[in-house]
Amino acid sequence: MKMKFALTLAAFAAALNLATAADLTGTVTLKGTPPPEKEIGPLKDDATCGKFHTGAAPMTHFYSVGANGGLADAVVMLKGITGKSTGASAPAMIVDQKGCLYTPQIFAVQTGQTITIKNSDPVLHNVHSVPAVAGNTEENKAQMPGGADLSFSFSKPENFMKFKCDVHPWMFAWVTVVDHPWFAVTDKDGKFTIKDVPPGKYTVTALHRKGAPAGVEQEVEVKADGAKADFTIELK
Repeated sequence: MKMKFALTLAAFAAALNLATAADLTGTVTLKGTPPPEKEIGPLKDDATCGKFHTGAAPMTHFYSVGANGGLADAVVMLKGITGKSTGASAPAMIVDQKGCLYTPQIFAVQTGQTITIKNSDPVLHNVHSVPAVAGNTEENKAQMPGGADLSFSFSKPENFMKFKCDVHPWMFAWVTVVDHPWFAVTDKDGKFTIKDVPPGKYTVTALHRKGAPAGVEQEVEVKADGAKADFTIELK
């Protein structure tokens, strides 16, 4: 009887947390002048891939900054939470190869979540994951034009794991793997929303592959009406 009561109480507490979960929102801003982007010369000069870019030479996008200094492609996550992944049941993250570039180039998934990689180009690519964390498996898979989608997933958290194409050495994407669902990637204006955060006090970190690979942190308390956390990444 006591065991049944304890289980019922735990279920009630879990349901209460879910009912009062709220959104954590904010903006990541870049302070300072980012270095100029560079032309992706090998892409423009490639006999096949260059045909996909008939205008100005494609540029790198290491720092994508909005009109008000909002920084795109920063990964914002709750820190210090492990083993809460719902990745096995989460929708697949779709990544395309188009114009001999990865789209998106910066993205985030949960541990166990499927990454589906498409090839929309009429050329051969190979998708080569290069993890740095033990337990995440390196894979290198060829993908023919119009070939079947490729699937990847990773079991360990890792920040900015590299994907590359050995056929086209300028092609890169970076995935951050998180062991829970409370994360987001900032949009073109630097804004983010982390949905359905249970109430409580958390450390939140914002990482940017170039500007703050180790992350900047702050303490946040999420209440029933949500919370806000703005970050500044400063270039020295």
